[in-house]
Amino acid sequence: MSVSAVVVSHGHARQLEQCLQALAPQVDELVLIANLPGSVAAVPVNGRVLENPRPLSFATNNNIGIAATSGELVLVATPDAIARDGAVAALAAFAEGRPRCGIAGPQMLWPDGRWQPTRRRFPTVGGTVVRRTPLRRLFPPLERQRAHYGLDERPTEPVEADWLLGAVLLQRRAMLEQIGGWDGGYRHYVEDIDLCYRSAKAGWERWYVPTAVVEHDWAAVSDRSFLSRHTLWHARGMARFVRKHPERLLAR
Repeated sequence: MSVSAVVVSHGHARQLEQCLQALAPQVDELVLIANLPGSVAAVPVNGRVLENPRPLSFATNNNIGIAATSGELVLVATPDAIARDGAVAALAAFAEGRPRCGIAGPQMLWPDGRWQPTRRRFPTVGGTVVRRTPLRRLFPPLERQRAHYGLDERPTEPVEADWLLGAVLLQRRAMLEQIGGWDGGYRHYVEDIDLCYRSAKAGWERWYVPTAVVEHDWAAVSDRSFLSRHTLWHARGMARFVRKHPERLLAR
């Protein structure tokens, strides 16, 4: 199956160059979305650049890139993610062998080699309140919400997931066409949860494929403070999510 890649750039010159160099040899075509003026890097021979006249949301940019590509599988990646050799092939091979796999995500590691928990459960109201308010100082999420982050499991074989962190996601184009792509109404944050949730409702599977390895220099900006533009964007994103999927208000 052919694989296209979409990378959205907001600058990140050093990271972007490393990301593109690692990704280009692993895909059939690559589109770089320059979301800010000057956020362009040297593009590989199988790549091209689409420059925005004004900044757009991550989800909207993904849709633009997906529409500009033709692969049966589309990999969306952020500049802080460096795909190790064979990562895309491992994801694509798994998706090709499992026709109902709509989304596949890799194992992610911090730059120092530590494992990142990127396979998550769909959010609940209570768990989200704890994670995004000062309550997390009393009830540290990585200690009290181990099931949400899948911390007690370190699978070495593919396993299903509720949702996967959106830094690198391989998606089946047929699934994207069925569910209408990413929801551009999310300003920033939660759009990856929404994508996975809508794919689940449409009967598509989401899989964590640990043989595909990606180095991810994740900033985790929304976890650094309780009141910032990022935490507000996250709150707005969660509010949109529960408006769209009110059944999650009762989820435990």
